[in-house]
Amino acid sequence: MTAFPSLATFLRAVLALSALCFFSLPGCRKAEVKQAIAVEETNPAEVTVTPALAAQLKIGEPKMRDVAGSLQVAARVETDASRIARVGSPVAGRITRLLVLEGQRVRAGAALATLHSTDLSDTQFAFVKAYSQENLAEQATKRAEQLVAADVIGRAELERRRAELLQASTEEESYRTQLRGLGMSEASIQQLLKTRKLNADYPVVSSVGGTVLERKVTIGQIVQPAELAFLVADLSNVWILADVPEENAGKLHRGMQVLVTIPSLPGKEIHGTLSYVAPIVDPETRTVQVRMDLANPEGIYKPAMLASMTFLDRDERKLTIPSTAVVREDNKNYVFVQTAPNRFLLREVTLGAESDDDRILDSGVSPGEKIVLEGAFGLNNQRKQNAVKAGA
Repeated sequence: MTAFPSLATFLRAVLALSALCFFSLPGCRKAEVKQAIAVEETNPAEVTVTPALAAQLKIGEPKMRDVAGSLQVAARVETDASRIARVGSPVAGRITRLLVLEGQRVRAGAALATLHSTDLSDTQFAFVKAYSQENLAEQATKRAEQLVAADVIGRAELERRRAELLQASTEEESYRTQLRGLGMSEASIQQLLKTRKLNADYPVVSSVGGTVLERKVTIGQIVQPAELAFLVADLSNVWILADVPEENAGKLHRGMQVLVTIPSLPGKEIHGTLSYVAPIVDPETRTVQVRMDLANPEGIYKPAMLASMTFLDRDERKLTIPSTAVVREDNKNYVFVQTAPNRFLLREVTLGAESDDDRILDSGVSPGEKIVLEGAFGLNNQRKQNAVKAGA
């Protein structure tokens, strides 16, 4: 027969169990709270500081201010297309002399090379012959007029000789025009008529004054009229060209203020205005070409130099934060947002261009939120230290 405990023993056991649960429950709750705090404080993006450290931080909100709208693109120095000349020979011939080389400065009309051209001598011969025929036809016409007046010949013979004179005059003028097109001056043509001496040597002359940029011929080379012999450019004025992405080209206009810098000329800022904005978009690059004219009297700006062009637009109202509020990590920008009196959360933001000592804030902070304006660098170091201790 199994013995049952007495009523007194049963009551004592119940009281002991109740007391154990009563005294152990606060301990359990404390342990749960401590565990929750530990989990909360191990958030690597959040940091809690002492009131003394919090007092050293400057807290505030992003501010609206007037900033100069700007856009920066890659640019380059190019030769002014209105001051460049592709020099060639209008006649086929063989180069006999080279008179200039690359880099030399030449004046307009200066001879760059000499070539021997049989085409030139053939045209000279035809011109002299046509000139002689014109003189003979003119004398024959005058003689016929005298004979008609003396009633020796009929008027039909006079008209025939006048037609021959007209034909000879037209042919002479045609060859004279050809010689001018081949580069002979009127003085040279008159000298040819005076001496009747043919000259097959033809000078290749520059149509502009400037610097010889390229030389495409050598002595003994046969050149054709369509070939380039020399490239000459006046570099006293150059162009700064830039290709602006289509999505940023809507506000571009002639007269717009721009700032140009050239890496090979450090510390030099060039201010100017746009003289040209392309009316079309390049279908291959989806860009719009713009240009600034730049005086270059000393020749320090050389074609093909790399440059940077910044477009300065009118002031705009933008939301800004001081540069001291920005924390840079892993190629991203962050700020500390205040979540409690002594608690701050590191949050990623999107920033725009710099304006003086401020940065334009595009997104990441809501209106009314307070951020750390000064002291963010030290606060971030404290956050990293806390993370290291939490992981130890």
